[in-house]
Amino acid sequence: MIENPSVKNGLLRKKPLHLQVWWALHRLTYLWRKSPDFLIVGVMKGGTTSLFRYLSKHPQVLPPFRKEIKYFDCNYFKGASWYQAHFPLKKKFRGGSKLTGEATPYYIFHPTAPDRIASAMPQAKIIILLRNPINRAYSHYQHMVRVGREPLSFEEAIAAEPERLLDEAEKISTGARYPTYRHLQYSYLGRGEYLAQIKKWHDLFSKEKVLILQSEDLYQNTAETVQKAQEFLGISAWHPENAYGVFKEGSYQPMQATTRDKLAAHFKIQNEALYDYLGRDFSWE
Repeated sequence: MIENPSVKNGLLRKKPLHLQVWWALHRLTYLWRKSPDFLIVGVMKGGTTSLFRYLSKHPQVLPPFRKEIKYFDCNYFKGASWYQAHFPLKKKFRGGSKLTGEATPYYIFHPTAPDRIASAMPQAKIIILLRNPINRAYSHYQHMVRVGREPLSFEEAIAAEPERLLDEAEKISTGARYPTYRHLQYSYLGRGEYLAQIKKWHDLFSKEKVLILQSEDLYQNTAETVQKAQEFLGISAWHPENAYGVFKEGSYQPMQATTRDKLAAHFKIQNEALYDYLGRDFSWE
């Protein structure tokens, strides 16, 4: 069953009138709105919210009205005008080197989102955050439990993943309206198999247009990692006066040691192949 966030207790929640008017104006003026200059495409539970909010505070960045627009994955059927309506007016970018962008962490893993983005915005710069796939998978699972969409234990969920995702990528590729929730929600291990995902983005965008950051660096050396993103985007070095905050940080019991050992073995060869391809050792254990 596909859950509709606008439905609560069996009743359809209607947007307040002022929001309906506001959105209608955005839709009417979509032609006068700027296309995004950059996209943070993943990974889920890898710090995308934090990085997006840090960049959004920069004086040269004018963000859309929400972080995850989810156009090139879940909302593609709504059309380009719907997407364009989310961004600031072009007139706000005159006479300066200002940028806009968005962050949707499912883009990196969605079967057709990379091709859609490359076709619509070949000039866009792409930022990818990669987190230890074991920690990422467990954080992803805990999020699904927290929002009431995962009834299984973590061990049961990763064992069920192949069956849950069977043919889902192929079905999603057949049409923009095919529901993505299984592929999006239950891809705990699949999303951590990074090499194939990275190669696809490199096939579509030159390596100079793709910045790959390590999530652990963002957590531990925030200012330095944010500055790398700023340099990549061609904006001035800038940092907030207050300390960097952490957004959407979860709290839960640690993973069972035996499960972690199994996942370490599962990802070992793939991680090593990724290190060789990128020429960087992330030292994930």
